[in-house]
Amino acid sequence: MRTFIVAFLISLTTFLAEAQHGGASNGKILMIAANPSVSETTGWPIGCWAAELTHPYWEFTHAGYEVEIVSPDGGKLEFDGYSNPTDPSGYSADDLLSLGWLNSIKHMEMIASTRKLADVNPAEYKAIFLVGGQSPMYTFRGNKQLMDFVVNFYLTGKPTALVCHSTCILLDAKLPNGKYLVEGKKWTGFADAEEQFADNFVGKRIQPFWIEEEARKMKKTNFLVKPAFTPFAIADGNLITGQQQNSGTEAARLVLKALTKN
Repeated sequence: MRTFIVAFLISLTTFLAEAQHGGASNGKILMIAANPSVSETTGWPIGCWAAELTHPYWEFTHAGYEVEIVSPDGGKLEFDGYSNPTDPSGYSADDLLSLGWLNSIKHMEMIASTRKLADVNPAEYKAIFLVGGQSPMYTFRGNKQLMDFVVNFYLTGKPTALVCHSTCILLDAKLPNGKYLVEGKKWTGFADAEEQFADNFVGKRIQPFWIEEEARKMKKTNFLVKPAFTPFAIADGNLITGQQQNSGTEAARLVLKALTKN
């Protein structure tokens, strides 16, 4: 049965890709994923979260957009272990979209050698979408190049989306006037309750800081969360944020809604 499901997903993904290739493109969307790293708290190899890449990618391509996946440093991307449907933990075993991706040569090639963010011309894209995972907590926060890219893109008025742990850059990102990008904004990100669940699941502290805890210390901003692992995304102007790995589809759909309005 598993072999049949994988074969079906590969066939379906190929069909949609070919259908999209044969039609007129609605434009390009840039997805930015974290480079592989090593957690300083657990010692685990870490990367981007599979569903936060594969599910939004599905939404964007199904809607007729071309998608390019890049990373701050370029090169090969790795999925966080717990986000891999084939991981022995079984944590993401029901993520059939990501399972199909893992078994698609075409799609695995997209993350085998990504372009560097510095080589990207933002004017070519109608929207950007930052993928979460464990690595962003180390490789996104404090990354000036990435923050500048996101802030400058946001200032163009085009949809600027971040999901799960990638929202950690909003704890520091500032506009040219010195105000935080999220000042006066409603936004979301990985919740404290979700961090506590993850810590309990593995039996140790995972993250070096918690996004909700840090966001609550910020003035003049409104950080919102739903109950743990509830799909939830917010659009406030052209800033779009998703709470966690179950919110990638919702965030992607808000991006598409904004593009339709534009």
